[in-house]
Amino acid sequence: MSAVIQPGKVPGTATTAATASGSRLALRRFLRNRLAVVGLGVVVLIFLFCFIGPLVYSTDQTHTMLQQVNLAPSGSHWLGTDAVGHDELGRLMYGGKVSLIVGLAAGTLATVIGTLWGAVAGYAGGWIDAVMMRIVDAGIAIPALFILLVVSAITTPDLTGLIVILGFVSWLVPSRLIRAETLSLKNRDYVLTLRAIGGTHSRAITRHILPNSVSTIIVAATFQIADAILLVAYVSYLGLGVQPPATDWGGMLSAGLTAAYSGYWWLIIPPGLAIIVVVWAFNAIGDGLRDAFDVRGRG
Repeated sequence: MSAVIQPGKVPGTATTAATASGSRLALRRFLRNRLAVVGLGVVVLIFLFCFIGPLVYSTDQTHTMLQQVNLAPSGSHWLGTDAVGHDELGRLMYGGKVSLIVGLAAGTLATVIGTLWGAVAGYAGGWIDAVMMRIVDAGIAIPALFILLVVSAITTPDLTGLIVILGFVSWLVPSRLIRAETLSLKNRDYVLTLRAIGGTHSRAITRHILPNSVSTIIVAATFQIADAILLVAYVSYLGLGVQPPATDWGGMLSAGLTAAYSGYWWLIIPPGLAIIVVVWAFNAIGDGLRDAFDVRGRG
């Protein structure tokens, strides 16, 4: 059986216009979701606060200043100072930068690994799919936080090491999502046509399966970033994250916990609220993107 291809036509290009139209419709649906738009605005403000803020509100986050330990919020120090004299507002910016960098990088790494694993498993099918997904099932059965604690107890990771560790314990859920998407896409006409004219498996995955799974990948990445920020906060709270003088919001919570019992509320409430707000914001964006790309809900 041979496939007939019209001159000038490339398998899959017939869906280009439909894809563009679907993207515009998804954007309109996303913008109608007020919580998602608010979440996006919060994320933008947090990025400006953490990355642009230190340029406006410059503080020393390296050296100890024992003459200004645990000062209450004032005009000189808007959120007070911590146990070694660091300005708490500047510390919040600095720690937020680390949390966001780790969250974004680890979430992206987890999504990339999960996408490739799930696409190969779903496209290959048969015993290859069965073996690969049993590995995923076994990994999901082990709590990610437990793996992080074991690895962190064995070695003290730097920023890059923490990103790699988080990425390699968080790719399992995205792999299941992409596998399910691949199973529905691999039998589409444009994929079957490509295979009929001698296209390779890798071309089918990279040129057709993955591009048509972009919506699922984006949604998965958004949730993975939120989970990574929360995981690094857990690990740092237990004292196993980035080491001083570097810090993140979880490390600030850990450092301020004992001081909070002495009434120094400014050492624990700001980083705690920051974690809650940024995780909520990314989850709101993820929910909005999921609803926007959900074809069953489109009118």
